[in-house]
Amino acid sequence: MNNKHQPVIFGEVLFDCFPGGEQVLGGAPFNVAWHLQAFGDQPQLISRVGDDALGNEIINAMQQWGLDTSSVQIDHQHQTGRVDIELIDDEPHYTITPDCAYDFIDAAAINHSDAGGILYHGSLALRNTTTRKAFEKLATNPDLSIFLDVNLRAPWYKPEELINWLTQARWAKLNQHELHQLGFASGDMQQDMAQCQDKHALELLIVTRGEAGAIVRNQDGELHSVTPPVSQQFVDTVGAGDAFTAVFLHGLISNWPLTRTLDAAQQFASAVVGLRGATSNNPEFYRAFKL
Repeated sequence: MNNKHQPVIFGEVLFDCFPGGEQVLGGAPFNVAWHLQAFGDQPQLISRVGDDALGNEIINAMQQWGLDTSSVQIDHQHQTGRVDIELIDDEPHYTITPDCAYDFIDAAAINHSDAGGILYHGSLALRNTTTRKAFEKLATNPDLSIFLDVNLRAPWYKPEELINWLTQARWAKLNQHELHQLGFASGDMQQDMAQCQDKHALELLIVTRGEAGAIVRNQDGELHSVTPPVSQQFVDTVGAGDAFTAVFLHGLISNWPLTRTLDAAQQFASAVVGLRGATSNNPEFYRAFKL
């Protein structure tokens, strides 16, 4: 697709808090928006932060990176989002603070009259009724094609709601464990992907598999796969899936062939595992990919 509008990124922005006391900006939608800004796509991030020190830090970081802050709402009653991360066998485990500012995105404060092209969202921010209603209002715009990055975070989702969001989406991405959690667990990856894609009438279904790479199934039932490079610097896997998603969105926006998009997404995700956290504030890190 050729998208002439800003990609619309909806959902949480928060701080990832690591065991050593390090705090890193995060939240899947924020990570995706940050990467897309580096790629020149000028995303519109719709989120909400608290009227507190962490909220101010988020706004300042966005402004310094050139991100549009006009759709980030300020909440005077609820704190900025926070996630405590514990690394077990190099895999992140998340403790997510409830009732944060991003749970209360106000539908009336969203200006989406010029929205078009791609609307990205995950499942975490939709855990609360207020934000869910704001998203549902936004999703009624017929000019928006929805990209769902499932991102299951127990206990913050309901399977019946996920079914609705998948059916609403044009494209969906999830990892192999999430595919199984949604009931597609025959043991045959191709069969499971086909059943999921057919059930929800998805144009593309993207399944990431960690060290094994990723598989994409298109409308014609064709499978395309990619594997990570053998040698890569490793710090943690936090945000690797968001990095993959950001490049995949960039490929959709830029009307790239699927194979080019898939290869570039995997290369970028493999680079992000060499960072602490999900993003870099070094423009040179992004220029190396020449997207």
